Amino acid sequence: MGEIRNFKSGNQGGPPPHGAMPRRLAAIIVGDIASYSRLMQADEEGTHVRVKRIERDLIEPSIVEHHGTLVKTTGDGFIAIFDSPVEAVRCSIVIQQNLIGRNASLPKHSRIEYRIGVNLGDVIVEPDDVYGDGVNIATRLEGIAEPGQVYISGAIYEQIKHKVVCGYESLGDRKVKNITDPVRVYRVLPDADAVGRTRSRRENALIFFLGITLLIIAAGVLWYLLAQPSGKVGEQAAAPTASPAATPSPSPAAPPSPHPLSREAATQTPQPSPSLASAPPSPAPPPGQPAAPSVREPQMIAIRGGSFAMGSNDDPTERPVHQATIKPFSIGKYPVTVQEWNECAVAKACSFTATGKDDAPVANVSWTDAQQYAAWLAQATNKSYRLPSEAEWEYAARGGTQTKYWWGDKLQLGMAGCKDCGDLAAEQPAKVGSFKPNPFGLYDMGGSVDQWVGDCWHRTYQGAPGDGSAWTGGDCSSHVLRSGSWKNDSRYVRPSNRDGYDTNVRYPTHGFRVALSP
Repeated sequence: MGEIRNFKSGNQGGPPPHGAMPRRLAAIIVGDIASYSRLMQADEEGTHVRVKRIERDLIEPSIVEHHGTLVKTTGDGFIAIFDSPVEAVRCSIVIQQNLIGRNASLPKHSRIEYRIGVNLGDVIVEPDDVYGDGVNIATRLEGIAEPGQVYISGAIYEQIKHKVVCGYESLGDRKVKNITDPVRVYRVLPDADAVGRTRSRRENALIFFLGITLLIIAAGVLWYLLAQPSGKVGEQAAAPTASPAATPSPSPAAPPSPHPLSREAATQTPQPSPSLASAPPSPAPPPGQPAAPSVREPQMIAIRGGSFAMGSNDDPTERPVHQATIKPFSIGKYPVTVQEWNECAVAKACSFTATGKDDAPVANVSWTDAQQYAAWLAQATNKSYRLPSEAEWEYAARGGTQTKYWWGDKLQLGMAGCKDCGDLAAEQPAKVGSFKPNPFGLYDMGGSVDQWVGDCWHRTYQGAPGDGSAWTGGDCSSHVLRSGSWKNDSRYVRPSNRDGYDTNVRYPTHGFRVALSP
């Protein structure tokens, strides 16, 4: 993961002591707790403990994971710097979305909510602090941000606008204290729902103005018709009438144009992919009953079941190695794709429309989102679709092997989609089925996207069920992820690798595949 450099002293905003340090360009995050004084007054010790726990369990690990440096904590806030504006904004989104999950069960007056400002600037970094207008602007952005929101400067926006899976709402130029020039400010909309809501507001405004325009035109036409002599009106009304023979009829051979699943799908020529094969036709409905709508079902691979040694000694979370017995089941041949997901979105059963190529795995999905899709698919097909259990996923990923990877104990380039698995560009996951299948015929059971399973997160396997069922007891605020992603290195693509993440939080590398009971 890396080591956090945590500096507790220094006076942000003041001059450096002696001998100017080398300057550097950095993305600066400034975070501050909203209503901190009120929270401390209501419960001083409890608030202090909660803040420290959030810093230890959420803020510091998130900064390290996104390759940043924690400069200092300030009691009610923190300052961090990053080489990459993209990683700075991603870190900010992850912090805010994790806090949403932590606050969900708390009354509003007890919630710890951060305001976050992010700016790109040339700064001076001392051993215990950071100085410069770049820091001051980030602080001002934090000051005007709403609780739970991330505000970024125009300088950050220009660097990340096509690189981070989120939307942005321009708040215009703002004059901020002690800064000569106005600062262009954007509010980050971290998920597709938020982007849709913002777009919907704009579309509603456009529809409103269009409606007013049409009413004015209609009123003008009505006035014109009423103002004409009756005979002249009759002549004008009769003039444009076309004979039936002149009316063109649609060609019976012309197929209806397909309904696009997304803005990107409407502008791209679909590419053939083995994952996009249509489901077999449904049997005809009984007489008098309407036909069920056609649903694209993911291709499934039947797994015979059996027993295997689950886990490994490579990581404490993968211990103890234990015997697990798996009943026969089926699992998706590929992760769920953008096209498959968007059918659920079109049906209003999934909560956002995914972007990306149709044959790419859907990403930026929370565990709750994945459950929505599985529930919709089960209802639409009358089949028992669900998320696989953690034991089922590992059994399927191993493909009958017990080696470190399904292909052996040594990393082989080009076998999976990960950061050090070959020459694949790491800006996005490859389309499903881009790498070799494992011995069970399953693709991307390692790399591509992290994959949600049905189990609640437990730090070890102590007490895990041995019958292959999902482990749902205990604290289920986090659920298990398997596979690793295109952004991770090769140790994450091991079949035994496991991790946990907040149940209701979306993240750009998280996807899933479905399972099917007999």
